[in-house]
Amino acid sequence: MTGTLPYLDLRTHLQARFGRRVQKIALDAGFTCPNRDGTVGVGGCLYCNARGSGTGAYGRGQDLTAQLKAAARGLTRRYGPCAFIAYFQGFSNTYGPVERLRALYDQALAFPGVVGLSVGTRPDCVPGEVLQLLAGYAQRHLVWLELGLQSANDATLGRLNRGHDAACFADAVHRAAARGLEVVAHVILGLPGEGREEMLATARFLGRLPLQGVKIHLLYVVAGSGLARLYAAGDYTPLTEAEFVALAVDFLEELPPHLVIHRLTGDPHPQELVAPAWCLDKPRVLRRLQEEFARRGSRQGSRWAAPSHPDRETRDLVISRVGRDLQTHGKDLP
Repeated sequence: MTGTLPYLDLRTHLQARFGRRVQKIALDAGFTCPNRDGTVGVGGCLYCNARGSGTGAYGRGQDLTAQLKAAARGLTRRYGPCAFIAYFQGFSNTYGPVERLRALYDQALAFPGVVGLSVGTRPDCVPGEVLQLLAGYAQRHLVWLELGLQSANDATLGRLNRGHDAACFADAVHRAAARGLEVVAHVILGLPGEGREEMLATARFLGRLPLQGVKIHLLYVVAGSGLARLYAAGDYTPLTEAEFVALAVDFLEELPPHLVIHRLTGDPHPQELVAPAWCLDKPRVLRRLQEEFARRGSRQGSRWAAPSHPDRETRDLVISRVGRDLQTHGKDLP
């Protein structure tokens, strides 16, 4: 953790790790999700539209190399010489045959200046052979497996149409950690039906898992999503800026101090954003977060206590899930 920021930010972590500036390049590789194509469900997550938080570049006919070239050119103009992490962002970027994944990851790593991979996906899309593939890359490059949890509350996950439970997430994290992979969890504050206690329970859940990083998102409403329909009907009200700032600081105080905070708030596409408008001013939100930490005299991890023994709750969640899957499929998990 730096002396200037009350949390362990990604830029500082990367500077210390590589000794130079490193920037992530978001990539769209044309994936989909099992809760969109009917394998698990249809319609996708409640907050997600047809673009799936991606750039839309694949649909415009840009392959990975073209996307990397365009982004690297812009980043170099802005920051000067820097290294890059290829971030497979849109939808579930491990949801496909291993040979296709290998070809895509190889293509990204072959681009000049790319020093690592960050692969965003769902916890139910990381079978053993995919984890083994990523573990192979991790022997030579930085590799982050970014897993979407959003909430540790199963009722919330059901409302979101996630198609998996918290036990699935814990299982995926433990299997990835067993292969030496670094895992980054995605969570969302302000989900329908959740109050402060449910959100802080998610922070405590994460604090008991072998994670290396966390991304904290604000739930914002994008056009074309199920959440947009709820908002239009008056059935969902986004967090105010003040509410989000207080909750985000609460959340960070519950997280272990060694977890790298990869993101705070989020980066909505302005042309898609329905509400809240305040989230477009990201520098202001980050400033407000620091001011709230200063007002409290706290920092990341202020309310976290290291567990004195392996976590029984997450262990039992994983054992329970493995038992259910064995009963359903009649075979061991990969």
